[in-house]
Amino acid sequence: MEAKRIFDIPELQLKKYPKQDALARKEEGKWITYSTEEVISESKKLALGLIELGLGPQDKIAIISFNRPEWNFTDLAIQQIGGVSVPIYPTITEQDYNYIFKDAEVKMVFVENQELYEKVEKAIQDISGIEAIYTYDKIEGKKHWSELKTDGNEDSIKKYEQWRNAVNKEDLLTLIYTSGTTGAPKGVMLTHHNLVSNIESCRPAVPVDETCKALSFLPLCHIYERMLTYLYMSYGVSIYYAESMETIGDNLKEVHPNIFTTVPRLLEKVYDKIYAKGLELKGIKKALFFWALDLGLKFDLHKNQGFWYNFQLKLANKLIFSKWRDALGGNIKCIVSGSAALQPRLAKVFWAARIPVMEGYGLTETSPVISVNRINPEEHMIGTIGPIVDGVEVKIAPDGEILFRGPNLMKGYYNKPDETAKAIDSEGWFHTGDKGEFVQRNKIQFLKITGRVKEIFKTSGGKYIAPQLIENKFKESVLIEQLMVIGENRKFPSALIVPSFPNLREYCEHKGIEYTSDAEMIKHPDVLDKYEREKDRLNESFAKYEKIKQIRLMPAEWTIDNGELTPTLKCKRRVIMEKYKEYIDDIYEREYEVG
Repeated sequence: MEAKRIFDIPELQLKKYPKQDALARKEEGKWITYSTEEVISESKKLALGLIELGLGPQDKIAIISFNRPEWNFTDLAIQQIGGVSVPIYPTITEQDYNYIFKDAEVKMVFVENQELYEKVEKAIQDISGIEAIYTYDKIEGKKHWSELKTDGNEDSIKKYEQWRNAVNKEDLLTLIYTSGTTGAPKGVMLTHHNLVSNIESCRPAVPVDETCKALSFLPLCHIYERMLTYLYMSYGVSIYYAESMETIGDNLKEVHPNIFTTVPRLLEKVYDKIYAKGLELKGIKKALFFWALDLGLKFDLHKNQGFWYNFQLKLANKLIFSKWRDALGGNIKCIVSGSAALQPRLAKVFWAARIPVMEGYGLTETSPVISVNRINPEEHMIGTIGPIVDGVEVKIAPDGEILFRGPNLMKGYYNKPDETAKAIDSEGWFHTGDKGEFVQRNKIQFLKITGRVKEIFKTSGGKYIAPQLIENKFKESVLIEQLMVIGENRKFPSALIVPSFPNLREYCEHKGIEYTSDAEMIKHPDVLDKYEREKDRLNESFAKYEKIKQIRLMPAEWTIDNGELTPTLKCKRRVIMEKYKEYIDDIYEREYEVG
């Protein structure tokens, strides 16, 4: 790829694959498109406006918005003046906003709508350095982003050209804040070269060209979707932004994309909807549906299961799975899944339905891709995260931890040299916190995740959960003795709770509830209602994705003698999860009802 800096990519697209629909967004029921030339023009005008406002190299500018072309214009504009973008999730707390604004020394904020504007206003009450807030939606009395656009004057044009030309590939491109086990977000410093090198590594693995369309709905503030957006641009792929998570189904049918990126949680939702529709069928249609689904669950990419199976699968594709493909727009070449582990049964069913799912692996710190399964079955192994991408190194430490080294490795954590030194050792190896192993097949090595080193996990929606923080907060309740947060690779976090039985007895006596036994009281409607209210109260201090959705009360205290606690009284997570599997299965029983 000829681009050395990210903002070179639109120019490359204009030269090789000029598009009339480089970017598109649906507004008031109609798809509004932007050509490659318009993307370049809009970002340049905005860059000139930022310069005239007094912003320049190394200034930090936050973007808080769901996906829309204005996000890209702002991102590219910031880059061209040598600034640093600080993309932030719209869904995190005001306290997190406040911390990030202070830590990054943000000078300006772009927000999408009224709700986010008000949230930012509250978050910056004790901050003096933020000069302005601009909105993407038009809001009466607020500054609209379009007011910044200008053709420039002699001074601003001179600065624009000077600063743009001075941007080096090793210059800081973006600060992406990711939560750690300590709870304080860490700013991951990524350069232009970090992203460009990862694009170059991943390009051969992504089966698209300038004739393709991509539907985008994962947050652009996440490096996963952002890197792939740049990759799409470099290929001349048209990018259409879904209206919302709720409209993805309709948007797929309207856009007919060839590719989209997702997290397992959304594939689970697709599967759940398909399964629910299957349950509603009657008679022969229902029998055919579950016959096809059973064939899908038995699918094996590398095993010829004989004439009869192949014949049935071909028939199932014609009768049943063709409708699945139609529901995804009818043109899907592949789906790229990342950010959390994909259930192998889902991968099997989608592959059987001729909807290839490429599962990959990476972290924000690695810009992000380290490995990915390919579309070619010989370079794909379900249950793994694929072969390592070109130009990077991976090794397994003696304790099983996956170590990484390559050009896409971050510069470090912003303002946190000690944290950086912990993450990257003296030989330049980044410690991922994941445990893994290599699995070899036909001379190809596939990386496989086997566990976690860090006390942190992801939901199937790709959100990091630091269980200790939540557990510590919940233990503030006098009614909770012990607690274990669960939900790794699941749809949402939940908790197993051991009540403080003496305090529960007192509560019951105070409320006039007859206390019989511990085992019976954890099933009492009034007790269950009280713990639900405790859960809701304690959830208030967490972001939406961190909130505990379901709880189950345990019948007895966890102890060292029973093997549930370590000598230092820490929960043995694996032991407890195995011992109380029926409780966990009850919480997540609707995740999969087949197989």
